[in-house]
Amino acid sequence: MSSTTPTRSRREISPELYRKITVIAVIALSAIIVTGAGVRLTGSGLGCTDWPTCEENQFHPPLEFHAMIEFVNRLITGLVSAAVIAAVLGSLRRNPRRKDLTRWSWSLVVGVVAQILIGALVVFSELSYSTVAVHFLVSMVLVWAAMVLWDRAGRADDDTARRRWPSAVRALVAFATLVLISGSVVTSTGPHSGDDEATKRLPLDLGQTVRYHSLFVWLTCATVVLLMVQLQRSRSVGSTSEATWKAGYQLLIAVVAQGAIGYTQYFTGVPAGLVGLHVLGATVVWILTLRLAFAMAEPIAGSAPISIPDARSTPHELPVDHERVAQP
Repeated sequence: MSSTTPTRSRREISPELYRKITVIAVIALSAIIVTGAGVRLTGSGLGCTDWPTCEENQFHPPLEFHAMIEFVNRLITGLVSAAVIAAVLGSLRRNPRRKDLTRWSWSLVVGVVAQILIGALVVFSELSYSTVAVHFLVSMVLVWAAMVLWDRAGRADDDTARRRWPSAVRALVAFATLVLISGSVVTSTGPHSGDDEATKRLPLDLGQTVRYHSLFVWLTCATVVLLMVQLQRSRSVGSTSEATWKAGYQLLIAVVAQGAIGYTQYFTGVPAGLVGLHVLGATVVWILTLRLAFAMAEPIAGSAPISIPDARSTPHELPVDHERVAQP
């Protein structure tokens, strides 16, 4: 009996280690967004004209700048896939295993496969602005799913309460989502298509799309300020944790900085370097928005459990207060 125990312990991972794996998944899924923007901003979108090979019957790229940039971005997708696979395997080896973590980790696999197929469509459509926009927005959905996994992985195994966002938090996430959607419209309308000589742009007025995008940024910023006022009041009476207040403060700084970058790039002729920084900022703001939203989520009284560990968990691994669970 004792000879099998060390083998089992090597195969299992702790909840703390699994939380770190989810952080890596968030970082990897965020990094591919920025590197993908780098492909577009360097005009390397058609550096490889075939998929999954770079050129017809040629897997590796020629020693040419645009082809190398595009191909390296494809290779980074492999690192993203490895991070997602680690999240799935980690959820299966986590002790105790939880069904909700396994389900959300598999959602990342589905998303990455979808992104690979969308990436192929982007190439075959010769960087159609609609497919590029979908590629970006699906990436942000993947980041959201990874953040859900990160949030749930940080909960206690006996925390079975469902949660909901207060009205102001729902408004914040809605405005942040509109910022991403309107930002993709601006990108589809403006320069830096990925191959400016070959790619058609969305036939809209750039100035008008920028104004709508700016409006949603201002609404997001105003909502963050409102939430910070609420957090400061509850913090003064000890009902808000320092971690939640800090999450709101960091989001406010990120939103203001992102807005400043956006205005600067617009009035300086949209230089590629600032656009890349703006994409990085958009990703950071999205992550910080979700972090604050999860921190401010409120348990729903009398709600059904969100997950119950599977049969691999034993009573000594997960103590349960049966009287509390049985209460309506």
